[in-house]
Amino acid sequence: MGVGGGYAAAAAGEGGGRSTLALVPTMGALHEGHRALIRLARERADHVAVSIFVNPLQFGPQEDYSRYPRTFGTDLAVCAAEGAGLVFAPAVEEMYLPDRQVGVSSGQMGTIVEGAFRPGHFDGMLTVVLKLFNLVQPDIAVFGQKDAQQLAMIRRMVADLNLPVAVVGAPTVREPDGLALSSRNRYLSVADRVTALALSTALREGARHTRPKDILHAAHAVLDQAAQADPPLALDYLSLVDPATFTAVADDHRGEAVLAVAARVGTTRLIDNVVLTLPA
Repeated sequence: MGVGGGYAAAAAGEGGGRSTLALVPTMGALHEGHRALIRLARERADHVAVSIFVNPLQFGPQEDYSRYPRTFGTDLAVCAAEGAGLVFAPAVEEMYLPDRQVGVSSGQMGTIVEGAFRPGHFDGMLTVVLKLFNLVQPDIAVFGQKDAQQLAMIRRMVADLNLPVAVVGAPTVREPDGLALSSRNRYLSVADRVTALALSTALREGARHTRPKDILHAAHAVLDQAAQADPPLALDYLSLVDPATFTAVADDHRGEAVLAVAARVGTTRLIDNVVLTLPA
């Protein structure tokens, strides 16, 4: 397994033929969800590169950039165990010039749902993803469905900018109790975790219904109850949206929709979602 800038070697197949390269972008603190991404990448491509970079551009002034977990040694072991051929782990100074001026605008789509609560987040995320695509030049990039709006926005960027990368979404990996795997789960106390389970419970309750109003009502009922717990759940949003645009669906919507939720428990902010198919 290479570390650093040796990604070009992975693009040459045996006998000089062109082989395929998949990139799994991460911010490190790798867990079973990241392992699943690497495994899916290995199924889709001849070679796999994993990037590890805690991107300062996608953290707001009051967010947890400084305390975001950094476990590089353990992350390298995970990548090696899962068969990644390269780990690309640049320093901030290598990724961004001191007088950086040009970035990616996420447009209107970056200001709604998650973007309404994290101004500038998607601009920073798309900027670093575009830079990673340019540096690593993958044929395929694998992202988790847990960050559903991120996945939708990367697909939009690839389409709008004609990038030669196939974007693959991987299903959300959950812990046995239903909590979506996240590097931030380690911040939860035992009591916090009990309250945090309301997110996945709300999504399951909403998924039992087929009409948008009923879906939202059932999910809100769970979250309202969790707001009275100790510690309480502080809801940022619960939205039923189109999976491609993240605009709210109409009452008569049919086909796929994403039920997305974000909330805080204690000092930890968590997101989750489920993809639904609303029948005709």
